[in-house]
Amino acid sequence: MQQDEASSVAIVGAGMVGVCCALELQRRGMQVQLLDRKPPGQETSYGNAGVMARSSLIPFNNPGMWAGLPRFMSNRTAQFRYNPVYLLKEMKWGLGFLSRARTSTFDETTFALDALIRLSIPQHRHLLQAAGAAHRMRDDGWIFLYRSAQAFAASRFGRDVFDRFAVTTQELDRSGLHDLEPHLKPIFERALWIKDASSVDDPGQVVEDYARLFEARGGVLLQREVAALQRDVQGHWQVRGADGSVTTARQVVIALGPWANDLLSPLGLAAPLAFERGYHQNFVASPGARLGRPVYDTGGGYVLAPMQAGLRLTTGVELTARDAPINPAQLELTEAAARQAFPLGARSGAQWLGRRPTLPDSRPLIGAAPRHPGLWLAIGHQHIGLSTGPGTAQLLGSLMAGEDCPIDARPFRPERFIR
Repeated sequence: MQQDEASSVAIVGAGMVGVCCALELQRRGMQVQLLDRKPPGQETSYGNAGVMARSSLIPFNNPGMWAGLPRFMSNRTAQFRYNPVYLLKEMKWGLGFLSRARTSTFDETTFALDALIRLSIPQHRHLLQAAGAAHRMRDDGWIFLYRSAQAFAASRFGRDVFDRFAVTTQELDRSGLHDLEPHLKPIFERALWIKDASSVDDPGQVVEDYARLFEARGGVLLQREVAALQRDVQGHWQVRGADGSVTTARQVVIALGPWANDLLSPLGLAAPLAFERGYHQNFVASPGARLGRPVYDTGGGYVLAPMQAGLRLTTGVELTARDAPINPAQLELTEAAARQAFPLGARSGAQWLGRRPTLPDSRPLIGAAPRHPGLWLAIGHQHIGLSTGPGTAQLLGSLMAGEDCPIDARPFRPERFIR
């Protein structure tokens, strides 16, 4: 199918960000085609912990990171693993990432991410309702767990940031934690209940629900691998499939996450992305054991979240090449730690690997691609594509329409990394 109307848009990438962009541009009256090699929500958006939280405004590269950096660089923790060869190859990215842990850049990033998250969560509620999937959302927050009083005291920096941004929290002692989550084992001295958070019971299914809503409203969903982009003599974009197909549109949005540079590099637009890979494994809970909300074991380096398919254990960061072989070490470490904390049963289903594309300042690129009229970017959402997808779509829609933006777009401008 081809389109050449002035309002036609092709969106490449059907994860959370791409599907939200499709719905927003469709709402604005544009004729939208959404393309991906897999069904919606089957790549990076599939395997996260399902948390949508204002606490996600703190990126990994923050001023409080320095105290723990020697331990992380030991390459033995569950929270952070890395491939030394990859890190040497991406030294420029790594130095840029570390340099942006300074206070001035951190402040800009936290204000920007908080605005994007606050823009997103009400829109998630609206979309879930419209898609008939409101039952998937829980509004009982999530919990940070601390195995010692010293670990809780060391988290003062993060708690101060939450207070600064009026993120609603409640400190819990052993008794208070037991009242909320009685089936956690009594190994945690303290906890922080992040009340200003929601979660869903199947993030991949939520993306699929949104994609069905997009199709029901007249959108076109095409399952095909996109091999290249080029502009024709009329100034239209041709989206060329690996199967030889051609989709024509006035404008193109790239929302391909970790695969974005496959299309952008030939156009001279490569973004400085690194890949914070992460794993998940589903488990059956032991008989009689229940978890009411996601929990983050700060010492064990994992999130354990109740899902429709059981309990999902998600790991921390593995910094390595996008397509490097699976390394089971991190998941094995987190499983051992999780079994100390909760009565997990048997593994359920296969181990899953996701690739989280991260820019040196931990902010996505949202806006017009330099030097290429009609090409737009919505990439680099690191760990928080679920929390920021609808807000990204609203911001991008305003930029494409030439309207006043609902939040400040400048912290997300592509020109900060692509000249």
